Amino acid sequence: MANPALARSSAGVTAVTSNDPVVQVCDVCKNYRDVEALRGINLEFERGKLTTLLGPSGCGKTTLLKIIAGLVPATSGEIRVNGRAVTGPGPERAFVFQDFALMPWATVLRNVAFGLELKGVVSAERNRIARRYIEQVGLAGFEEKYPHELSGGMRQRVGIARAFAVNADVLLLDEPFSAVDEQNRRKFQEDLLRLVEQEKKTFIFVTHSIEEAVYVSDRIVLLSPRPGRISQVIDPMIDRSASPDDIRRDAGYLDVVEEIWQGLRQYAE
Repeated sequence: MANPALARSSAGVTAVTSNDPVVQVCDVCKNYRDVEALRGINLEFERGKLTTLLGPSGCGKTTLLKIIAGLVPATSGEIRVNGRAVTGPGPERAFVFQDFALMPWATVLRNVAFGLELKGVVSAERNRIARRYIEQVGLAGFEEKYPHELSGGMRQRVGIARAFAVNADVLLLDEPFSAVDEQNRRKFQEDLLRLVEQEKKTFIFVTHSIEEAVYVSDRIVLLSPRPGRISQVIDPMIDRSASPDDIRRDAGYLDVVEEIWQGLRQYAE
């Protein structure tokens, strides 16, 4: 019998709806010359929730994230944010890149405040906001350090703080923890859950880790191999009142991880 925590979508072009959609993905397709990357994606993402895009390599997870960000155009279909069609990058969306994308010549404070600087926020105010988020991600005291003086995990924290500082409605995170060791990865997961709870924004997260997806997500969208289509939608229904260790040992958590693995193992090389 299927785990009751799993809510499957129907095959093919799938509409996944939510109560308060901030982001709407409307029948999005993407082709690169003779390669069909995405086909008929319909999704809605609500405020205050973290949705993970999960699937085998090459299924279009990052491509979909970049289309939502306005960094890559869809071949057909439409993205809407707060009811308005996306035609390019916008201040209501912030992207956390896998490779940090920091300015090497700028301090931590300047990197975090940079988006606010572009928006014309005065120096004192943008530095106040930047310092707040630097503290939130555990980097208080490192404001005047440069990226080359930081570890990979610390640089990723700077990227996350920068994304939060601009007060975007939508946070797009492309495998933000893939470059850190397991100990720091688990700490970052805890930090992310705390920020999701505090900030009440719309989070769209890409990872290759099934365990990570189940642990941090309110909802998981499983994509099929290329062309990426929605094959399954999963609600992990994690009890956040339990301790991290208890969650990871919980039979329900382990059952969802196993169910997803069974769905993906046919695509493993």
